[in-house]
Amino acid sequence: MRHNKKFNHLGRTKAHRDAMLSNMASSLILHKRIFTTLAKAKALRMYVEPLINRAKEDTTTSRRVVFGYLQNKYAVTELFKEISVKIADRPGGYTRILKTGNRLGDNAKTCFIELVDYNENMLKEKATKKATRTRRSKKTASAEVAAPAATETPATEEKAAE
Repeated sequence: MRHNKKFNHLGRTKAHRDAMLSNMASSLILHKRIFTTLAKAKALRMYVEPLINRAKEDTTTSRRVVFGYLQNKYAVTELFKEISVKIADRPGGYTRILKTGNRLGDNAKTCFIELVDYNENMLKEKATKKATRTRRSKKTASAEVAAPAATETPATEEKAAE
């Protein structure tokens, strides 16, 4: 029986799994978005979010702990210098998983995993959505604005003809 054994081993030994998650976490920190399978992304989220949370406090101890997991000094400096500044006020949920469908070869579920504050496309969409908000009661005002514009067009055409 496997009562209370909810850990996904991902078909690997402990050493292989730790090395894989360390490499994926370093890639996620350096590139801000990676493409992988859904099971690996969920395992990576559980692996990397405590490290990002640890990076909020920039001390020698926290840097050593994070380096023990990542084993990549460039990823550690990126995490503590840039990412920790952006996520300083966020209480959790530093990563987002976006499903992209199934892989052709083996039909595995694939997805993107990305850092939440680094997706420029979604940040631009939020800014445009706020700017384009209108009310229904202003339809008459927009019709009045469009009517004088239509009357000005023939006048400009006459001036161009002269």
